[in-house]
Amino acid sequence: MRTGGLTGVRVLAASVLVSEALVVLFGLLVARGLSGLPVAVVVGVGGAGALTCLVLAGLLRYRATYLVASLVQVVLVASGAVVTAMYFMGGLFALLWVAALVVGHRGEAIQARLRAGVSTRPETGPPAG
Repeated sequence: MRTGGLTGVRVLAASVLVSEALVVLFGLLVARGLSGLPVAVVVGVGGAGALTCLVLAGLLRYRATYLVASLVQVVLVASGAVVTAMYFMGGLFALLWVAALVVGHRGEAIQARLRAGVSTRPETGPPAG
């Protein structure tokens, strides 16, 4: 199912995924020297991971993409088995992913209330005195 327009969630999620692609590429450079795996394997897996993040960022108009991108967060954390620092970076990006979804949805809810003419401020009683 498609979601319409450029939404707050979509912008924030795309920002996280594009940033994540860069981190995966830099992680690839570290893994190449530390992992002991053949260079072709490291470059192939790391390049595929970065490309996946970029493709997902472009496909965020579809709801299913958010599920796939969430699974990518799990894979990124698991990549810490190869490069230990990726446990931290993967966890950080997983938190950023969740924050992007939560903050984006809150922002969209506020925009919807504003368009409907409903106040976004909590009601307060009459001034005391």
